Amino acid sequence: MSKDKDFIFICFCSVFIGSLVISGVLASKIIALGEIYVPAGVLAYAVTFTMTDTIGEVWGKKYAQQVVIAGLLTLIVVLLLIYLAVILPAAPFWEGEEAFQRILGMRQGALRIIVASIVAYSISQYHDVWAFHFWRKITHERHLWLRNNASTLVSQAIDTFLFIMLAFYGVVPILPLILGQYLIKACVALLDTPLVYLLVNFVRKK
Repeated sequence: MSKDKDFIFICFCSVFIGSLVISGVLASKIIALGEIYVPAGVLAYAVTFTMTDTIGEVWGKKYAQQVVIAGLLTLIVVLLLIYLAVILPAAPFWEGEEAFQRILGMRQGALRIIVASIVAYSISQYHDVWAFHFWRKITHERHLWLRNNASTLVSQAIDTFLFIMLAFYGVVPILPLILGQYLIKACVALLDTPLVYLLVNFVRKK
């Protein structure tokens, strides 16, 4: 790889990991899109699939898999650091402890949600990389739009189903959550196709 491509790869990895981490933080807010309610981190998380598809197309399956593994390790480290920050005693003069605990604290059911997010992430991202390159082989490296959408739409379905089932089964009605989240994720996945083309063409010109 050229130095320019090395730098671009690092930037794409940073965007992937940054989007992955911030999606977990933003998920503490539920937003309303018409009659659909979804975590605010949905858009940020969708960016991770854009990055893996772009990396897989330009640098190959091995690099995309390495980025997914790096993201998983980062997610685990971040969760451990958050847990440490939560359990450490606050300074007596600091007035933000209640809000901090409310947003980042390990509330009842939080461990279940954390485990659900890690499992859903690992399986869906692994599938996304595998499916993208499966379709890449089938299409003889043509029809990027098909590979991008075929891999991402199924992977987002896997991610949504696993996360909602593992995190909320028996707590809230899960079907509306699954359908609502997947509808938003599918729309974002379809809309990101031009961006994938733009990024791939940009890198290949370097």
